[in-house]
Amino acid sequence: MTSDGPSTIPLLRHGPFVRFLYVRVAASVALQAQAVAVGWQMYELTRSPFQLGLVGLVQFIPAIALFLATGHAADRYDRRTIVFAAELVEAFAVSMLALAAATGRLTPGLILAMAFIVGNGRAFEQPSVQTALPNIVPAGVLPRAIAASTSASQTAIVAGPALGGLLIAISPTLVFAMCAALWLSAGFVMRGTKMERTVATREPVDLKSLFGGLAFMGRHQVVLGAILLDLFAVLLGNATALLPIFARDIFMTGPLSFGLLRAAPAAGAIIAALSLTRWPISRRVGHTMFAAVAVFGTGTVLLALSPSLPFAMGAMFIVGSADTVSVVIRQSLLLLHTPDQMRGRVFAVGSMFTGTSNQLGDFRAGSAAALFGTVPAVLIGGFSTIAVVLVSTRIFRDLYQADGFAPAEPKAPE
Repeated sequence: MTSDGPSTIPLLRHGPFVRFLYVRVAASVALQAQAVAVGWQMYELTRSPFQLGLVGLVQFIPAIALFLATGHAADRYDRRTIVFAAELVEAFAVSMLALAAATGRLTPGLILAMAFIVGNGRAFEQPSVQTALPNIVPAGVLPRAIAASTSASQTAIVAGPALGGLLIAISPTLVFAMCAALWLSAGFVMRGTKMERTVATREPVDLKSLFGGLAFMGRHQVVLGAILLDLFAVLLGNATALLPIFARDIFMTGPLSFGLLRAAPAAGAIIAALSLTRWPISRRVGHTMFAAVAVFGTGTVLLALSPSLPFAMGAMFIVGSADTVSVVIRQSLLLLHTPDQMRGRVFAVGSMFTGTSNQLGDFRAGSAAALFGTVPAVLIGGFSTIAVVLVSTRIFRDLYQADGFAPAEPKAPE
């Protein structure tokens, strides 16, 4: 099969793509389940919103500190090997948490330390796994593969929190052990996945190549605008870290309800991803992305005003649906505008801005809740996100006026 295979190829009959889907699903389930377990255990031990925010902060630090190295590694070495090694690291971290929970030695300090190690693994895993897809499927089916991969990943994000909430109600050891097994299996499957194309030339390690991703993004204002809009929206509007407080202290429920609340945005994301697969966005891309981010902020406001758990789940469903529309547009822009030899570095920069904005947003949410209270903190975040959208229509005019996904003229790699 060549890189210019027909666009009608059945994706689920393409063996390497199916293996890639397993990696995305297993790793996503593991990540979400451990996030539920870590958040619940931290709040059980400390009753502190600030400590919940610290969990996000310690996972943000590796991504911001290592983004130059992780992007260069994805462009210089076999992306399968990097994903394999990163997921072994993540499996080790949750194995330590399983052992500590089983022996009664789980402490806030250990949770933060292992979250930091998971953050290091994620920092290397994300640029490599996100840029591997164009090397696995023919170019003609890449847009459909992106939508299908997003849909499968979001399905896992639904299952992960619900499964994590159920298992932690039975035993914290069980949920951490399950996460370790999932990350191990995903690493080995990725290591054996066949690629149609591999990274071409290993560039010399110098400042020019290390900062190539930043330079590339600086020349492509539509891509830069999409990343920065997502960054500020998630940084200001992300309320995920505070969901244990909503579940336990506001709605007076247990870990299973918390898991369902965490799963609600992913349920919305699945519906949005499947809709985009059936009715892909082809026109008014910029307007659609800005509208999606505004709806994201509105959903966050509705969460703050929720009178009951079902209403809160509906608000988070809206948040997840809107976020997925934004994510699919952003990822499509990045993958279709970036040459393969630059994708690792560009996605590392994108992960630093957007992926880590989730962790930094968790820290912001926890700190704001400690200062102002949970509901005011979420309200402030939601309204701030809407304000960012209004201001950004003028700052990111090229993105706002973008009509399609047409790639920019190719430029020489930095």
